[in-house]
Amino acid sequence: MTCTRAGGVVVWWGVTGSRSGAVDVFLGLDMAACPPGTRQAALEERLREAIEAGRLRAGTAVPSTRALAQELGLSRGTVVTAYGELVAAGYLRTRPGGETTVVSRPGPAVPSGCHGKRIPQVDLRPGAADLSSFPWGPWTTALRSALARTPGVTLDYPPRAGLGELRSELADYLARSRGVLGSAERIVMCCGLTHGLALLVEALCRVGRARIALEDPCLPRHRRMVEAHGGEVVPVPVDDDGIRVDELVAADPDVVVLTPAHQFPMGVTLSGDRRRELVAWAVHHDRLLIEDDYDAEFRYESSPPGALQALAPDHVVYAGTLSKTLVPGLRLGWLVLPEWLVGGVIEAKRAAGAESSVLDQLAFGEFVRSRRYDRHLRRMRPLFRRRRDRFLDALDEGVPHLKVSKTRAGLHLVVQLPDGGTGESDVLAAAWQAGVGLFGLRPCWHGPPRRQGVMVGFGRPAEHAVDDAVHGLVRVLDQATR
Repeated sequence: MTCTRAGGVVVWWGVTGSRSGAVDVFLGLDMAACPPGTRQAALEERLREAIEAGRLRAGTAVPSTRALAQELGLSRGTVVTAYGELVAAGYLRTRPGGETTVVSRPGPAVPSGCHGKRIPQVDLRPGAADLSSFPWGPWTTALRSALARTPGVTLDYPPRAGLGELRSELADYLARSRGVLGSAERIVMCCGLTHGLALLVEALCRVGRARIALEDPCLPRHRRMVEAHGGEVVPVPVDDDGIRVDELVAADPDVVVLTPAHQFPMGVTLSGDRRRELVAWAVHHDRLLIEDDYDAEFRYESSPPGALQALAPDHVVYAGTLSKTLVPGLRLGWLVLPEWLVGGVIEAKRAAGAESSVLDQLAFGEFVRSRRYDRHLRRMRPLFRRRRDRFLDALDEGVPHLKVSKTRAGLHLVVQLPDGGTGESDVLAAAWQAGVGLFGLRPCWHGPPRRQGVMVGFGRPAEHAVDDAVHGLVRVLDQATR
C-alpha cells in the first residue's frame, strides 16, 4: 500500500510474519520523477537518511526486497542492490532466511562543555526527586478508585482552574499540613511551579505590577521567566536569615518572589522577625508576595515553619508542586491566590492553553483524600534524612577543607569553595568529566557571584546507588580542590 504526500511516497511496511509489525515511514521518494538508472541510488539515499535521522530505529525490520519492490514499482534487483549497499555500509543487517533489520548507529557526540545536555552516571543535580521511589501501587489504586466513581463527562476538557474535587481536597490538605488559608475557589492548578510563575507574571504585568523582586541568588529559571513575560527583575540579596527586608523596602518593588521555608539555592530559612517585617511591609504598601514552597515537606530536624501565606492571605500567593514530593513528570502544581487575582490568572492560563492531565488530577485528588500522600511523605522523610546525613558525614571526613551547608530541609547541600582556590567552573568540569552531575552557584547570582560553590542534590540517586554516589562525589571534590 502506498500513498503520496507532497511529492513523496509513504510506505506502510507490514510484512507477513514480521515481528516488528507495520511501520509507517515517509521516504520522500517519487519514483516516477526519477530518471532511469538513478532509482537504486535514490532509494538507497532515502533509506540511509531515514536511518541517520532516527526515523528507522535500530532493530526495525525492513520489508523483504520483493515486497518493497512491489510497493514502489521497482524491479526486485534494484531493491536487492540498494539493500546490499546499505548492508556493506553498516546500515542494515541480514540473516540467511530471516529478516533484514536496521543496525544501531552512533548518535552525534555531545560537546564536553554542554553539561546540562546529558545525563551523568551519578546524578547529583539539585532538587531532583528519586524517580525509583514513586509509589506505583498506591498511585494506581488511587487512579482506579477515582475512575470507578467518576462520571465519563469528567474526562472532557477540565475546568480552567482544575478539577473541583482535587482543589477541595488540596485546600484541606494545605490547611492542616502547611497552615495555608484558602478555599478551593482560590486554588488554580498549573503544570508545575515554572508554569505557575509564568501565569502570575503575565497576570500581574497586565495590571501594571511589573517590578518583580527576586532573591539574590535564586533559581535562574525564575529570572528568565520574569524577563520573558515583560517583567522588570529587582535583585534583593539573601543572608543567613533569608531575604534582606531592609534592602527590599528600599527597592520598593510591586511583587516579591521568595523561598522562605528553604531558600534556593543557599538553603537558609527566613527568620521569624523578617517574616513579620516582610508581611507588614506588604500589607501596609499593598504589595504582593509569591511564596515558592517547593520542598518544605522535607524537614528533618524540626517542624517546618508555617506558610507565610497564613499571615496575610490577601497579599501572599502560595505556590506548591509535586515535582519534589512525587515526580516532575506528573506536571502538577498549584497556586493559592488572593481573591482579586484569581480571574487574572485563569485568563492568563486560558491564553496559554496548557493544562494538566485530567487523569493525573483525578489520581492526585484521591491520593490526597485517602491519605496515601501523607503516608508517602512519612516514608520519604526519614529516607532522605539518612541520605543527607550520609553525604554530610562523608564530606566532613573526605574533604574537611571545604565548608558544607548543614541544611535542615530540602534535597540539596551547598559545598562552598574557598576564595583563591580551584574555581567553580574547574570543579564542575572535573565532576562532569568523571560522570558526576553537579551544578554551580554562579548562574544563580544576578550579577558577579559573591560566593563560589557547588550544589549537591541527594534526592535523585536510587537507594541502592547512594553509597557509590557519595564515594564518587568525595573523590571528585578531593581531587579537584586540593
